Amino acid sequence: MEEDRMTQSSEETEKEENTAAETEETEKPGETAEQPDEPETGETVTEEEAAEAVDAEFTSVEEEKKTGFFRKKDKKDKKDEKIEDLMDRLQRQMAEFDNFRKRTEKEKSVMYDGGARDVIEKILPVVDNFERGLAGADEDTPFVDGMNKIYKQLVTVLTDLGVTPIEAVGQTFDPNYHNAVMHEDNPDAGENEITQELQKGYMYKDTVLRYSMVKVAN
Repeated sequence: MEEDRMTQSSEETEKEENTAAETEETEKPGETAEQPDEPETGETVTEEEAAEAVDAEFTSVEEEKKTGFFRKKDKKDKKDEKIEDLMDRLQRQMAEFDNFRKRTEKEKSVMYDGGARDVIEKILPVVDNFERGLAGADEDTPFVDGMNKIYKQLVTVLTDLGVTPIEAVGQTFDPNYHNAVMHEDNPDAGENEITQELQKGYMYKDTVLRYSMVKVAN
């Protein structure tokens, strides 16, 4: 009986040792269980596709710069600002000088015309006397012929200065050019028709220098 007990206890001891040995083998340090392979997801990216993606991103950045998102404000150089200021001042001075030149020319023209009018108005009575003297003189004499030539020369000078006679006889009375000092009933003349010129009127350029003194038919 004692031998059977000893045999049974020795068998149980061997079983316990074998179990401990198996446990040590499964729990050795540094050894890990194999991990299952992960499933592949998506397609493999090639180098060409990666380069194209980088180029596309760079192009989009450049376009944003051109559109002004990243563009810096242009700053004018001080030298350019100085040049623009000087050019503006020069143009203003040139415009002021041109206006001054036109104004002075107009003033000179007005002064010249005013002086010429004064001189011509004093000469007109001399022309009137020439016409009265020649009207009753004998044209066959050398003296009268000489006076007539002087008269024509004087009229030519006045014409060159811009002096022209105002038409009167046979024209309709116009208060802008004529001064009616006499009226008559004349059935042969039209209404307000000038029948006689008592004193010749003159124009100096576009202004009346002296009105014509006339007789008008009613």
